[in-house]
Amino acid sequence: MKAEEEISVCVDHLKKGNVIVYPTDTIWGLGCDATNTEAVRKIYDIKKRPDAKAMIVLIHEIGQLHDYVVNVPEIAWDLVEFAERPLTVIYPKGKNVSPDLLGEDGSIAIRLVRSDFCNSLLKKFRKPIVSTSANMSGAPSPLKFADIDEVVLKQADYVVGVKYGENMTSAPSTIVKLGLNGEIKFIRR
Repeated sequence: MKAEEEISVCVDHLKKGNVIVYPTDTIWGLGCDATNTEAVRKIYDIKKRPDAKAMIVLIHEIGQLHDYVVNVPEIAWDLVEFAERPLTVIYPKGKNVSPDLLGEDGSIAIRLVRSDFCNSLLKKFRKPIVSTSANMSGAPSPLKFADIDEVVLKQADYVVGVKYGENMTSAPSTIVKLGLNGEIKFIRR
């Protein structure tokens, strides 16, 4: 299947509230419409993930931060724009996504993607997409397609073709948490 067709099929599934297994800009992930709480719940169920562990939201352009973050700390713009590798930023207060994606303190984790596949998918879908590793909670993150647990693959509604995951970094993103006054705390390097 051509990339355009693959993306169209993914978008159709996302619009229906389905869960997809797809190559992110880092590792293989489970994804769904980040604004659809029922779809988000499906991912928690597939992963057997505790509700208290929020998941990452992917966007394709930096200006979208205003759509999903109440107050974007000034330092965020430079951090996100100049990051040399995939960077997930936890912002103090999220909005306009499923409440199940927010931390207990109302925070939201967002990553601006740079991979062609994810960018095209997000542009065509026109909404943010959930990104969480395609594994059972507590298991190692799948760095390649062959590492994905069969249980996860069977429970997802759609699995993207393996060839679209050839250019991933095969490492989880760096995660930093920002405070409203520009405080920075590294969660994962």
